[in-house]
Amino acid sequence: MTTNADTPQVKRRRTPAGAAVLREEVTEAIRAAVFEELAAVGYARMSIEGVARRAGVGKTAVYRRWRSKLHLVLDLVSAVAVQGLPAPDTGSLEGDLCLLYEVTSRALRHPVAGQIIPDLQAEAARNPDIAQAMQKALREGQQSAASGIVAAAVARGEIHDGADRDLALDLISGPLYWRTLVVRSPKLPKGYLEGLVRATAAALRGL
Repeated sequence: MTTNADTPQVKRRRTPAGAAVLREEVTEAIRAAVFEELAAVGYARMSIEGVARRAGVGKTAVYRRWRSKLHLVLDLVSAVAVQGLPAPDTGSLEGDLCLLYEVTSRALRHPVAGQIIPDLQAEAARNPDIAQAMQKALREGQQSAASGIVAAAVARGEIHDGADRDLALDLISGPLYWRTLVVRSPKLPKGYLEGLVRATAAALRGL
């Protein structure tokens, strides 16, 4: 009888521990803390201790999910590529470009992204793993949406079917990234996105 009484007690003690490891809200809290910590101190000064403190969890909770800060950051950056950008479907080339640029501009000009992306790009020059993850996040995510725009425009007859697809993707994605991440102007000039849409659409039709 003693053994039978003890058995459910053991299970009751172990269940919370197992559940804590798998709790999605804990994982999400850690992910949010990583972005905040990167924006606050940068990758070089970021630590598992700092992330855990900001997330309100113990270091063990972080190490159960990622074995180092490198793997933690790589996982988060790679997740951005998986999510990607929604492929616009407005029915016109200009409409699709306008929606893509509005969404991308808001994302890139977010204060957290504005701090994290340049910092990780600098780290990428020294760390090939980060370089690969950054390329996947920034290139593949944008390429997926841009490819959808080009394919839809070709199907509607707005872009020549034999147009250079790689050049088309460069024309779509390059200017906004240059203005936001390289020039890093505090605010886009009035009418900039509208002008960019017209210029890009004209360039794509000329391919």
